[in-house]
Amino acid sequence: MNCVCARNLSMPSKPAKPAKPRAVSPAALLLFNLLGCALWLNGACESKTLAAQDLTIERKGGEPVILRAEIARSADERGRGLMFRKSLDDGHGMLFVFDRDQIMSFYMKNTYIPLSIAFISSDGTIMEIRNMRPLDETTVQSSRSVRYALETPQGWFDRAGITTGDRLLLSGF
Repeated sequence: MNCVCARNLSMPSKPAKPAKPRAVSPAALLLFNLLGCALWLNGACESKTLAAQDLTIERKGGEPVILRAEIARSADERGRGLMFRKSLDDGHGMLFVFDRDQIMSFYMKNTYIPLSIAFISSDGTIMEIRNMRPLDETTVQSSRSVRYALETPQGWFDRAGITTGDRLLLSGF
């Protein structure tokens, strides 16, 4: 939301004196840092929810599966991903959208939820599915160039009967 503030545009009779900068006390800095740490520990710095939409995955020899996914398109959104989240419902996830095919690397820094990740080609084909452990900073890399990555609660792909070769329908991307 943008805020437009009304100002008196008439000229003042005397020019205003510039304010003198004030030194910040070490105690104030310590208090500020402690407050920031407390907010982080209490979850106030959790990742913001992105716009979500229903995605359809066509299974070989089975009914299509619908997944509700947040869409991470910008570098900042992809970098933040699912960090700081405490939970992710089954049937929900995050789709990472990239501009070009590439070898992708993901890790679980500041991510508390066990996840499964599907690396998906530009035509929507699921090329591989891997599991990732919470807070593990070891990178999980795609074995070939792909355009998308889809993170879900760990084991969701198995529970939904989704395997490599199934296709994510890419309308709108």
